[in-house]
Amino acid sequence: MADPVPNRTINRRPRRPFNLKLLYHYLITNAFSLVLIPLLAVAYMRMSTLTADDLRAIWDQLQYNVVSVIISSTLIIVLSTVYIMRRPRPVYLLDFSCYKPDDARKVTREIFMERSEQAGTFSKENLDFQRKILERSGLGQDTYFPEAVLNVPPNPCMAEARKEAEMVMFGAIDELLAKTGVKPKDIGILVVNCSLFNPTPSLSSMVVNHYKLRGNISSFNLGGMGCSAGLISIDLAKQLLQVQRNTYALVVSMENITLNWYWGNNRSMLLSNCLFRMGGAAILLTNRRSERHRGKYQLVHTVRTHKGPDDRAYRCVFQEEDETSRTGVALSKDLMAIAGEALKTNITTLGPLVLPMSEQLMFLLTLAAKRVLGMKIKPYLPDFKMAFEHFCIHAGGRAVLDELEKNLELSDWHMEPSRMTLYRWGNTSSSSLWYELAYSEAKGRIRKGDRTWQIAFGSGFKCNSAVWRALRSVNPAKEKNPWKDEIDNFPVHVPKVEAIATKN
Repeated sequence: MADPVPNRTINRRPRRPFNLKLLYHYLITNAFSLVLIPLLAVAYMRMSTLTADDLRAIWDQLQYNVVSVIISSTLIIVLSTVYIMRRPRPVYLLDFSCYKPDDARKVTREIFMERSEQAGTFSKENLDFQRKILERSGLGQDTYFPEAVLNVPPNPCMAEARKEAEMVMFGAIDELLAKTGVKPKDIGILVVNCSLFNPTPSLSSMVVNHYKLRGNISSFNLGGMGCSAGLISIDLAKQLLQVQRNTYALVVSMENITLNWYWGNNRSMLLSNCLFRMGGAAILLTNRRSERHRGKYQLVHTVRTHKGPDDRAYRCVFQEEDETSRTGVALSKDLMAIAGEALKTNITTLGPLVLPMSEQLMFLLTLAAKRVLGMKIKPYLPDFKMAFEHFCIHAGGRAVLDELEKNLELSDWHMEPSRMTLYRWGNTSSSSLWYELAYSEAKGRIRKGDRTWQIAFGSGFKCNSAVWRALRSVNPAKEKNPWKDEIDNFPVHVPKVEAIATKN
C-alpha cells in the first residue's frame, strides 16, 4: 500500500478564506433576514403603541366584515390543504451497505498481469498496453476479482456468473437487513441494476426468491444502463415511493465481471479489463415519516441527463464483437469530451435547484454582460462548494476524476473519497458512489444538515445526479462499514505512475 497521508491535516473540513466573494455570498444569502428583521422591529414598535380602544376598533371592523373573513379563511384552508396533498412525499435513506469480498478474491497488479499472460490470448504488445494502463490507473493492490477469473485456467460460465451475482447481492442485502432490522416481507419495492449480466430469471427474481419477498412486490430489473444506473434506480424508487404509501424500497446496484472479461486484442475493449472490479451495494429507502428519526439522509433532488439522440454520444461506450468475434465493451476516444458535455447539461438543470442566490445572481449578471452588452468575458462557473459539503464522483478512472476536479474547482479534500475508492476498490460501476459515501462516513465527516452530491456517467450516454441531506451526524464507531478496519490507513498518496513488478 502507498504511504498514508497524515489524517490530522487532511481529515478536517477545509475552511474557505474570508474574502470579498464570501462576504458577498453571506450578504445575498441572508438578504431576506437583513431586510425582514428591521421591518419586524418597526412593526413591533408600532404594535406596542396600540391602546385598548385601538384593539376594540379592529375587532369591530372584523365583525362588520364577517363574510369576507369567512371566505378568506376558507380559501386559505383549501389552498393549504391542496398544497399539502400535492407536495412530494419525503424519501428517506434508512441505511446502505457495500459488499466487501473475501481476501481470497484480492487481485494485485502483479496477479492481474500474471493472469493476463497465462490466458494466452493477448499479444505481447497488448500485454504491455495493459501494463501501462494499469500503472497509470490509480488502482491499488487490494481490489477484487471473482473466482472464475482468478482460476488457472479461468472458467467463465453462466453458473460462475450466477455465483458471483448471488455472492455480491446477498452479501450486501444480508448486512443491510441486519443493520436496519427491516423484515423482507415489509419491502414493497425492489430495483436491481446490473448492466452486462442479465440472466433469466432476472437478478431481481433471484432476490425475490432468496428472501421470499411478498408476492405483490413492485420488482424491476435494469440492464444495459452503464455506471450511472445506480442513480437511475434511486430515481425510479423515488417515483414509486410517491405512489405507494408507507413502504420500503430496496435498491441493489452491482456489476458482474465473470462473463464480461474481454479476451481479445482490441485496445478500446481492453481498458475495461484494467479498470473494472468486483463490488456491489444495497440501499434501503422509505417514505414512512415515522422512520425519519433513524434515517441517515433525505433525498432532495435527482436530475437525469440523456445524450442518446447524439450518435457520437450513443456509441461512445458500446458493447460489440471484435474482429475475432470476442465480445467486449469498446470505449471511444471521444468519451471524455462527451462526458463533459453531459455534465454541463446536467449541472445547468441542477444549478438553479441547489445553488445559493448569490451564485445564481453572479451567473445571470455575467451572462447578461456577455450576451446583452457584448462584453468579452468568460462565462461564470458557479461554485458548487457553496451548495455541497461532500462530493461523490463516480470512480470511473483517474482521467474522469482529474477532469471533474478541474471543471468544478474542487480541493483534494473533496476529491479524496472518489480517489481512495478508485485506489482501494477499483471501478465497481454503479456501486462506486456508495463506497465513496461510506468513506466519508468512516472518516467521521458526515454531520447533520450536510449536503452530498452524487454524480455518475453511463453508457447511452447519460449523466445523472442525486442530492442528499444528512438527517443526523454519522458516528463511525457505531457503523458497520467496508472501510472500518482500515480507514486509518487512508488517505494514501497515489503516484501518477506506479510501476508493476516484473518477473526475472
